[in-house]
Amino acid sequence: MARIEIQLPEKFIFKTEITVRVSDLNYGNHVGNDRVLTLMQEARTLFYRSLGFENEVKLEGSIGQIVSDVSIVYTAESFLGDILKFEIAMENFNKYGFDFFYRVSNKVTGKEVAHGKTGIVCFDYSRRKVASIPERLMEKLKSL
Repeated sequence: MARIEIQLPEKFIFKTEITVRVSDLNYGNHVGNDRVLTLMQEARTLFYRSLGFENEVKLEGSIGQIVSDVSIVYTAESFLGDILKFEIAMENFNKYGFDFFYRVSNKVTGKEVAHGKTGIVCFDYSRRKVASIPERLMEKLKSL
C-alpha cells in the first residue's frame, strides 16, 4: 500500500507545547487521529496569536483563512498527560495562500508522534470569496 510522504522544511519558525487531555483520547485510549488535526489547529492558533492576530478567521478585517487540504502521517501513540511539542513551518506561498507544516513530538521522550501539512487559502468571510494574503500577515511572516 502506498503511503503519503510529507517533505518537512528545514526551518521551523514557531514552537509550542500542548498537554494531551482526556477529550483527546479515543476508544484505543490514545490520542485519536482526528484529534491530532484539532491539536494542529490549536498550535496554529497559538502561532497567529504570537504574531498579534486574534485568531485565524480575523487576520485583517473580514479576511481570515480556510484549510484547503490536509495530510498527516502518524508515527507513534500519545497518551493522557503527554506533553506534545508542536513545531510550525510555512512554505509554498502564492497570492492566496501557503502551506503550514507541523512536526509533533513527545516532549519527554523526544519521539515524533506525527507530522503533517495543511494547505491554507485566505478567505474574505464577508464576501464569501478567496482573498489575497493580507499585507500585515506577510510583513510579520517576512520578519521571522
